[in-house]
Amino acid sequence: MLVAPIDTCRWKVPEEVHVSRVQLALRVADLDTAVDFYSRLFGTTPAKRRPGYANFAVAEPPLKLVLLEGDAGEPTRLDHLGVEVATAEEVAAATSRLAGAGLATRVEEGTTCCYAVQDKVWVTGPGGEPWEVYTVTADARPDLEGRAGAELSAVGGDGRCCAP
Repeated sequence: MLVAPIDTCRWKVPEEVHVSRVQLALRVADLDTAVDFYSRLFGTTPAKRRPGYANFAVAEPPLKLVLLEGDAGEPTRLDHLGVEVATAEEVAAATSRLAGAGLATRVEEGTTCCYAVQDKVWVTGPGGEPWEVYTVTADARPDLEGRAGAELSAVGGDGRCCAP
């Protein structure tokens, strides 16, 4: 029996339509093994691969899967969750909505994290899980694309910055 990648089994969103997508950030012990697994699971290669970091922009279901390199031998764990939006205006609107709903917010503008310049707002869920609503305004350190040396991970935002 042949199994089609998840992306080929569902309706496709036209390229010109931007859809917000949920972000799932996992801290993994073996980044190369995780990249291989998720590439096969979603039938796509990483949209960005930098030292200590990889992300997948999965079209369907709309998902930004972020892999952050953790400590060798440790089980994979949830690092944080997020919602990627198209514009800084949408981040500002989310900030107002979340604050208006009585949630404590922490805003970051023009921050470099996960090899990208971002505007974002953080909130913390009832179980202590960090959530961000963010937009990417620019790439950071494209010179490191495809490089995987763990010793380089500190130079461009390997995800250690993703703490609310």
